[in-house]
Amino acid sequence: MKLLPILVASFLSTLAASAADAQWLTFEAKDGPGKGKHIVLLGGDEEYRSEEALPQLARILNERHGFKCTVVFAVNKESGEIDPNTKDNAPGIEALDSADLCITSLRFRAWPDEQMKHFADYVAAGKPIIGLRTSTHAFNGLAGAYANFNSFGKEVLGEGWVSHWGKHKKEATRGVVEPAAASDPILRGVSDVFGDTDVYEAYPPADAKILLRGQVLAGMAPADPPAAYAKQRATDKAEQDVNTPMMPVVWTREVKNAAGKTNRVLCTTMGSATDLANEGLRRIVINAAYAFTGLEVPAKADAALVGDFQPTFYGFNGFKKGVKPADLAK
Repeated sequence: MKLLPILVASFLSTLAASAADAQWLTFEAKDGPGKGKHIVLLGGDEEYRSEEALPQLARILNERHGFKCTVVFAVNKESGEIDPNTKDNAPGIEALDSADLCITSLRFRAWPDEQMKHFADYVAAGKPIIGLRTSTHAFNGLAGAYANFNSFGKEVLGEGWVSHWGKHKKEATRGVVEPAAASDPILRGVSDVFGDTDVYEAYPPADAKILLRGQVLAGMAPADPPAAYAKQRATDKAEQDVNTPMMPVVWTREVKNAAGKTNRVLCTTMGSATDLANEGLRRIVINAAYAFTGLEVPAKADAALVGDFQPTFYGFNGFKKGVKPADLAK
């Protein structure tokens, strides 16, 4: 019996060391509607600060709604620090093996086969996916068994990279509800959607249900008027007014995969860390998490931020240096 306190102390010390060395974040389930459901959030983009956005989303989904959440980052293999420029390392991705929902915020990843397998197996199982911003071009340079995932955005989410439709860093986005989708549960309680990223050119397929269109604004503030000028479409080089029609920025679809299973998908070309400072956009993601895990979508889901969230403005090489995943658990 005298050894018991020593053994307990040793065990707790090992757990603390393990948490400090972890290269991903885990928020264990709490009381709430989402308890018993596991959401895995995959970050890794060089520009839009997914390493800041996804931990905040995970905290909201965990603290406000009870979901167990695991956040996976791009991690430098030598330093163990979060490094979005490391395209071939996503430690902790095996959490997908027990996931009920995957949220991606990825750009041009080239994971090795042993990591990619977990994502491919998740998709093949017909499980749901929420793709944010550059997830339309999540992978590039994959070879071998998973080379087909280079077209994941186009084939699964419903669009790949086309172009910036609004002027990058000069024209923000106002979300406008598609009238035919106004009663969709994913839009419950959603209003005043705004993002300081620009609208992407996007042409989701006919099977997609458009929920929100993006009005290109003449500036970077929510109150700015709509922009008015013509642009040339990448698809057929024809010109159209930049807001007539407005490009889709949020849509859903159901996709039958190669394994014969059906994935429920929500894609939004919004989703930078600064975009997710907007309550309406956060609520869309939360509502989709409820709907895609078989839960009733609340009339107005709690989308309040958890803690101090001051997202970094987007841009290449703008990530905070020297940060390890464990540092974000504090």
